[in-house]
Amino acid sequence: MTTAVAHPVAADAVNALAGTGGHLMPAAALSSLAGVDADDWARFAAHWDELTLDTYMADGGTYRFRRYGQFELDSAAEELTLLAHAPYRQEADINTLNGGIERLFDPLTDSFADDPLLRSVLVRLGRIFSAIDGTTSWNVKLHPYRISASVDQKGQPAPEGRHRDGVTFITSLMIGRANVTGGESGVYTDEGEHLLTTTLSEPGDLLLGDDRRTLHSVTPVQPVDPERAAHRDVLVIAYTAR
Repeated sequence: MTTAVAHPVAADAVNALAGTGGHLMPAAALSSLAGVDADDWARFAAHWDELTLDTYMADGGTYRFRRYGQFELDSAAEELTLLAHAPYRQEADINTLNGGIERLFDPLTDSFADDPLLRSVLVRLGRIFSAIDGTTSWNVKLHPYRISASVDQKGQPAPEGRHRDGVTFITSLMIGRANVTGGESGVYTDEGEHLLTTTLSEPGDLLLGDDRRTLHSVTPVQPVDPERAAHRDVLVIAYTAR
């Protein structure tokens, strides 16, 4: 085992991803790996109050708020470089709902892109993926999402259903849940074999998948108390070998 994955949390992730292709990293484990604590998660979560409405939803939904940005990561040198803002595109055979067009979302705020928690997590995940894939150069796309829910409109974290994202590794990082039920995540093989199911609940709970070999899905969310605002905040991070 290389020193890059000598931490037992990283080693567990490498073994699971190289094996079945899916892995759940609990919040305490990720916090230990990234060297962060509850105050860091609370500070980081505040960025989700600055997301803006996604106006590209082909299902007509107004439940998704987001921003978008991407980095280049040299995991060997631990160097992260924020790339110039650009439209996001997935082809229709990957994203059957919203694919086939360029979608121009609002960029990450400077405070989001510079947050030390984010940078620590991105570098440490890059080490894990490099230990599996062998590459040290990554394109890292960041998708912070707030999925809102009300009595009139369920929130759809994955409205396209069971899918892959067309990248090398995909992760879903729980930031916070407020007054919602649902949001169960599943990971599956191409043949439909169920690998794992979990409901990310604690800030820092992280679901990782080898996107080349697995599919993933998330069930809808709805309010617990219909009289109060309800949302599910996550950060989806996609690593593509350069």
